[in-house]
Amino acid sequence: MNDDAEHAATAAALITGIADRLRRERERAQLSASELARRAGLAKSTLTQLEAGQGNPGVETLWALAVALGVPFAQLIAEPAPVTQIVRAGEGPTTRAEQTDFAATLLASCPPGPRHSLYRLTLGAGASRHSAPHIPGTVEHLTVTAGRMNAGPADAPVDLATGDYMRFPGDIAHVYTAVTEPAHAVLVMAYP
Repeated sequence: MNDDAEHAATAAALITGIADRLRRERERAQLSASELARRAGLAKSTLTQLEAGQGNPGVETLWALAVALGVPFAQLIAEPAPVTQIVRAGEGPTTRAEQTDFAATLLASCPPGPRHSLYRLTLGAGASRHSAPHIPGTVEHLTVTAGRMNAGPADAPVDLATGDYMRFPGDIAHVYTAVTEPAHAVLVMAYP
């Protein structure tokens, strides 16, 4: 299988999985499609298409749905991992922002109980990702692995260099910006 066909198959599997998990979480929350769409600020037709495995939802859409459902973002994009897991560079379920050069690759999510999700973030040079608040009590732990970032609460972001770590509330508006060159980071999201 060539790289393009492999990428297309991986993307199709991700979309099918998101559709299944989204429908399961909506039913678990006992919400109609109309009510979930309203809470997430989406058109009902958009939600219906996503649950049917059609379309290609961006980070913004999936975050809005996760917040409306009261579940970690990772719960919508990946099944719980086996006990031993290896994610090679360039692999893993990746979602991209609709409005900027930003990608989040889920590396690990935890089972119910203490809930944490681990992501690899990639921002293009000068790209900025503005994030709406996540579910109440969410805390983000960010370590810059390459480049420079301006990140944290939207009203008080901090300049971070390679190797710098930051913890901040994820339940308030926040931002990630690649200062001058592409930037990479590892993000742990801790949910209540």
